[in-house]
Amino acid sequence: MSSGMGSATTPSVAPEVVEAVRERLARTPGELTPHRVAEALRDAGRPVGDATVLAVHDALRRDVLGAGPLEPLLRLPGVTDVLVNGPDAVYVDRGAGLERTDVRFPDDAAVRRLAQRLAGVGGRRLDDAVPHVDLRLGDGTRLHAVLAPVARPGTAISLRVPPTRSFTLEELVAAGTLTPETGRLVRAVVETRLAFLVTGGTGTGKTTLLAALLSLVDRRERLVLVEDSSELRPDHPHVVGLEARPANLEGAGALDVRTLVRQALRMRPDRIVVGEVRGGEVVDLLAALNTGHEGGCGTLHANSAVDVAARVEALALAAGLGREAAHSQLASAVDVVLHLGRPRDGRRRMVQVAVPTRRPDGTVAMVAAVEVGADGVPRPGPGAERLEELLARGAP
Repeated sequence: MSSGMGSATTPSVAPEVVEAVRERLARTPGELTPHRVAEALRDAGRPVGDATVLAVHDALRRDVLGAGPLEPLLRLPGVTDVLVNGPDAVYVDRGAGLERTDVRFPDDAAVRRLAQRLAGVGGRRLDDAVPHVDLRLGDGTRLHAVLAPVARPGTAISLRVPPTRSFTLEELVAAGTLTPETGRLVRAVVETRLAFLVTGGTGTGKTTLLAALLSLVDRRERLVLVEDSSELRPDHPHVVGLEARPANLEGAGALDVRTLVRQALRMRPDRIVVGEVRGGEVVDLLAALNTGHEGGCGTLHANSAVDVAARVEALALAAGLGREAAHSQLASAVDVVLHLGRPRDGRRRMVQVAVPTRRPDGTVAMVAAVEVGADGVPRPGPGAERLEELLARGAP
């Protein structure tokens, strides 16, 4: 689908003209000015009208500042992701699935230059020796890039746009992420201080929902957020954020999420929040939720709510926690799982709520308490009674 969302250069200027000017300017380094652009156009035997000079100057300026030709896409209302699959395929996600844009790059070398420049801004190396990078830029945008030929059909860039503000629960209901019934349910989960996980696949809105729920927390409570990359922006007056840090170019200075979870425990939190559980930090989060810190929460990648127990077990085993211990910790640490999906219409919505139950062998199974069908109507599942018990137990 073409959306008419802009192009890599001004339409009236051919890409080869911009490249010709770029090559000439590179031979004599200096500040990028319209005067130098005009001189380079004359040297290349190109037209030097005011409109052409300004168009080429604007194209080159976008290429050396910010995210280059992607900058207008990053400023689109509601955009969450900008994805580049080589020079000829640029997509955006504005909440209704991926949309192909009209943005093009002259060639893969131009995509590579942009990826390397953005990596350099973040203080990271990106070249044939280290052909991939994952970092957060100064404005909070998350950059992931893989150079060709490792990536096909060309250099791949993924930009995750940080939210400028937290959505309210009412806005999520209006957008269809929640129904009025599930909206009341998640509000009750927060108010009764149940420990919960928000789960789902990539781009399903886990961080958006979690931020909205944290905004409902009593203003007198202290929230300590631990994130690999700072994305949560809850509307709450007492938030302390801890962000992991990768190693520097010398391979030193790394600070992982596991370490930060342990630090959070010493910071007198009312609620501990792990922005995304990806690895061994699941052990520390489960331990934290089992030490009297009610209402703790986090997000986790999972295919469905009922798969959460197996997902937690796998992460815990990789971190050295035995299967029996992992299930025991999970059973006593997590009260509710809120699962998000993206049905065929591409819109994010909460599709399942589950609660843990013990099997006879001591392992945990997640049982659906609420199922939201394709018609958007929530229906009770076999775990509905258990969910009601949990909410009643936590009610003031």
